[in-house]
Parts: sequence; structure tokens; C-alpha cells
Amino acid sequence: MTFELSLLATPKSVPELRHHLRHHSFDVRLCASELLTNVIDHLGEGTPVTVRVLGTGNGWTRVEVTDPEPGSRPVLLRATPTDESGRGLALLDAVARRWGVEREAGRKTVWCELGECLQRSV
Repeated sequence: MTFELSLLATPKSVPELRHHLRHHSFDVRLCASELLTNVIDHLGEGTPVTVRVLGTGNGWTRVEVTDPEPGSRPVLLRATPTDESGRGLALLDAVARRWGVEREAGRKTVWCELGECLQRSV
């Protein structure tokens, strides 16, 4: 089962995305929210994105966010206790089994894989 949603990255779109993913696990919703928030923070509000949640061949769940900026690359930071930002990828790194970036002409996809089977609880 695959979920795909195209939207504009805005602060309002983050809770809307979580609502669309409400039948997925907390970790899926958390990772998708963090990846979308990274686009808002680093590429700007209104950036068009596509969010996907899909199963992998090895039984994991993969969360992807694709944006139109192949030249920008997310950087894992270690925020200090007083920093107001910079924890998104550290959180993703702690929750996901692995994560990375795929670049193609005219776009990039930041993805993570979670050690759980793709299933929807109802």
C-alpha cells in the first residue's frame, strides 16, 4: 500500500499531512512532518513537494519527500540545549534505521526507512 500526496510546503500543510497519515504509525507521521518542515525552513514556504510512504522490498517502511531543489542538501546538526532549531534531522536519525538523499535532474528526494512493516491501523 502506497501513500502519495503533492502539496505546497507551508506551516499549515504539516498538520494536514499528519491528518492524512493518521492511520500510519507515530514514527511515520513524525518523520514525514520533520522532512516537510525541513523544506519549509530551508527552501521556503510554498515550495511544491511530493510526500510518499511505501513499503520496501525488505519489509521496512520508507518515507520520502521530493522537492525541486537538487542542489540543496540536508545536514545533520547536533543542536545545543539552547538552540531553537536544528533538531529535525537528528530526530529523524534517531528514529529511522537509515536515511539519505537521492538527486535527479530538477529535484531531490530526502528519504528515511523505518524498521516496521508498512501497515495501516484502523
